[in-house]
Amino acid sequence: MRHVHAVRVGPVGFRVGAAWRAPVEALAALYEGYPEPEGAIPDLTVRLYPERPWRRWLRPSVAISGDYWLPDAAPLPLEQGLLAAEMGMNLQVALGWRRHLLLHCSAVERDGRVLLMSGASGSGKSTLATLLAMNGWRFLGDEFAFVSLEDGRIHPFPRAASLKNQAIAAVREAGGTVGPVIEDTPKGRIGYWRPPADALARMAETAPPALLLFPRFGFAQAAERMAPSEAFMRLTQASTNYVALGEAGFAALSRLVQTVPALTIDYPDSATGLALVERLWSEA
Repeated sequence: MRHVHAVRVGPVGFRVGAAWRAPVEALAALYEGYPEPEGAIPDLTVRLYPERPWRRWLRPSVAISGDYWLPDAAPLPLEQGLLAAEMGMNLQVALGWRRHLLLHCSAVERDGRVLLMSGASGSGKSTLATLLAMNGWRFLGDEFAFVSLEDGRIHPFPRAASLKNQAIAAVREAGGTVGPVIEDTPKGRIGYWRPPADALARMAETAPPALLLFPRFGFAQAAERMAPSEAFMRLTQASTNYVALGEAGFAALSRLVQTVPALTIDYPDSATGLALVERLWSEA
């Protein structure tokens, strides 16, 4: 690849290479201040390339591959090259990481304990995690929670938070800075929020999970306890490597749902959601 940027986020070292300068420069700017991979050896590689040689110049489009790839993934226009790089990083972790149990969760920490939030796109977990991080919580990540296979502790993965559509306005209204913003993506408008310096400085600091929430945005306020069996089933669907880990994944997930209380929460707006989370946290 002509242009390369290497970065470490939590336990994962990435090498992102592209046929164009712009996506790599945008990625380097977004991850300014992050360390390089340990020993300058990345764990995972992302490759951004034109599907056909002429697509590097003529209506340039960015295909995503690397150590792992999806053969039917559609390329993105070059204007969305940063999004392609971010998607490539997600893809490599989702398909290739085996050192921890991966859960599609946002995670924040306070008082040495971790709050996990899991839900489908649009549930508000990234927005809540970002707003909590702007109000004194330590940001651990909004895409994956890395659960230790040995002791169940959560390893931070504080990538830049990916905010979609209404979430961008919600974070800006709360005083946060969101940028760059990418228009007309397959998921609409996407903007990135950089975690504070403390989240980067403490990337190696793990903590045990204390509460698991399954939020739903846009509904009247409600909270209901969830049985461990239901939480287990939901989280198997929210994990990209549970099956690949076999017995180790089963043991780690079983320990999580048996020791951490789980609830579903509904909330109509961000302010209500934050207040509800704070109340449930104080009761946990």
